Amino acid sequence: MGINIAQVLFNSVVTGSLYVLAATGLTMTYKLLRFPNFAHAELVTVGAYAAYVVMLASNLNFPLALVAAFVASSLVAVASHLLAFKPLSKRGAGMIELMVASIGVGVFIRYVVQEIWGAAQRTYGIVRQIFDFGVVRATDVDLAMIGSAVAFVVILHLFLVKTKLGKAMRATSDNPSLAMASGINVDRILLIVWLIGGGVAGVAGAFYAAKTRLVPILGWEILLPIFAVVVLGGIGSFYGAIAAAYIMGLAENLGVVLLANLGLSTGYKPAIAFAILIAVLLLKPTGLAGLKVRRVG
Repeated sequence: MGINIAQVLFNSVVTGSLYVLAATGLTMTYKLLRFPNFAHAELVTVGAYAAYVVMLASNLNFPLALVAAFVASSLVAVASHLLAFKPLSKRGAGMIELMVASIGVGVFIRYVVQEIWGAAQRTYGIVRQIFDFGVVRATDVDLAMIGSAVAFVVILHLFLVKTKLGKAMRATSDNPSLAMASGINVDRILLIVWLIGGGVAGVAGAFYAAKTRLVPILGWEILLPIFAVVVLGGIGSFYGAIAAAYIMGLAENLGVVLLANLGLSTGYKPAIAFAILIAVLLLKPTGLAGLKVRRVG
């Protein structure tokens, strides 16, 4: 079977861009709070449904829908922090307790979404515009996703290294106790991290739903690759997560090609992320960035 390498590479960039948007918020909250937030999957889902509502109300205005996705998911993320994770942390909850709580928060959000919109599969109804660049075929959604990921990475990088608030965020992530002693408002920093991370996860959900379909378990479908990206990049490393996202995208797309050429079902695609996750944990638990994760408690 002939393989269009250029198309595979482009598809890998598209997939990697989705993972950049979806995984960045998770790695940021993990860096600050030191627990894996399984409810992050539902932030992806909330953004997708918020975008769907705006799409219906605005005659398929996708840019406006992306804004709605960011706002809705960021609000849900901040609410989950204020109502669940912050009170638990103040009561001395450790990583295990917060992780279990995140599963409960995620299940609650998912069933609220399902109660409002039902479990039936939906679509955005977008008529995708197709572009041919030589041997590479792309849709407008693909190009918008890549552009959004690049813009987000550049903006967040400049924010972290150029602004006083960004430097305070980096100081808080490195040593929350020292940052608090230095006069940094750690609670404010946490709110900003939840807002940014949750909002960008919602944007990722809108893009993913636009490329596939809309269901209440949308976020859970890509949760394993998101965690694999976070672990591969080095837990808590923003720049490591970016590199890992595109590595994961390449591995998945090459894996799909390999499965197809071997006559196997591409339904085994999720196993690729799982295999990478296990391999990283066995060979280099600190990930690409080589960061050591401090123990909780």
